[in-house]
Amino acid sequence: MLTISNVRVFNIRSGPQRPVIVELSTRDGIVGYGEAAVAYGIGADAAAGMLADMAPSIVGVDARYPRNVWHEIYDNSFWTKGGGAVVFAALSAIDLALWDIKAKALGVPVHELFGARFTSTIEVYANGWSTRHDDVVGWASSAERPISEGYRMLKCYPLASYEKGRTLRHVQRRQLDDGAFKRAVDRVRTLRKVVGPDIGLMFDLSGGLNNDQLLRFMDVCAELDLIWVEEPLDAFNFQGLRHLAGRWSIPIAAGERIYTRGGFRNLLETGGVDIAMPDVGNCGGIFEFVQIAAMAEAHNVRVSAHNCASSLCTAASIQAIAASAMAMPLETYPYYSEANDYVQVLKNPPDKTVVDGRLAVPTAPGLGADVDVDAIAPFRCFDYREAAA
Repeated sequence: MLTISNVRVFNIRSGPQRPVIVELSTRDGIVGYGEAAVAYGIGADAAAGMLADMAPSIVGVDARYPRNVWHEIYDNSFWTKGGGAVVFAALSAIDLALWDIKAKALGVPVHELFGARFTSTIEVYANGWSTRHDDVVGWASSAERPISEGYRMLKCYPLASYEKGRTLRHVQRRQLDDGAFKRAVDRVRTLRKVVGPDIGLMFDLSGGLNNDQLLRFMDVCAELDLIWVEEPLDAFNFQGLRHLAGRWSIPIAAGERIYTRGGFRNLLETGGVDIAMPDVGNCGGIFEFVQIAAMAEAHNVRVSAHNCASSLCTAASIQAIAASAMAMPLETYPYYSEANDYVQVLKNPPDKTVVDGRLAVPTAPGLGADVDVDAIAPFRCFDYREAAA
């Protein structure tokens, strides 16, 4: 058996992020790590508390059977059924750590446990490069940096505003004033001129606009040869996706705020998404991601992993992508680590191995993530140990 004997939780303050990491240890000394991917916005303290609540259900379980543990928690925690970001981020973190332990015990990377390695290298795209600009020209021109560093695909938030002390401020009350709307239009047209025709662009609207502004903005987007427009509607608005299906030739992406196979079934059945975007750190875990990807494939929908947490989640996302068919490039934030108070949780962050917009799928056992225990130690907030016999 690989019996879990100890659960520790780390609630990390790291530049613009709040990674929440769980460490599971077995009686024979194998350690696995997972992350609750609510690293921005609010929710980190709640996710850390949720992991503490789940800890008694984890100590004593056999890490050889992560799926058994997943269902034990899901089926018996009541609020997991129909639950949201906090509960599924915590469950995802536990799932990642269990698969990390199982694969380490077998001496193989996690993706091999799912019988697939669809790719040996993964293309990535850069996000977060424009978040310090609030104008048009500076905002668009900031794309020159990631392009000069080899990225060929860029994602951004044309509707959002910079706000000191926060990552971004998104659309309020479903509308932009005339000036802000014009700025968004000018931004995207200027950006395409700056980057040229060969750089892939993705626009994330974060479900912010009312219908009439959305329709006008999407008509502008249709001029710009985009890879996708993400979350054109609120995450709960499945019926709206169904109504807008096929209106534009632009692919529609959604899913970072959808959880589990059940949630993605509802999303896919709208017929209004071309790209599903589960996050391995909050959709329910790595095997849930693989199952969601398989379900998306059955709907002829591609998958792009949402990823906006620490480098540990990046490592886990790589494993999930390698095990999934029809996967698209992975999201990265190459400049978050430049913050003075950034905490690098891995000794081997995959984000730092990107060359010409690609990174290699690791062959090391487990998630391929070497956690820097000294770096995260000051942020330990919970420790639950197996009772002495």
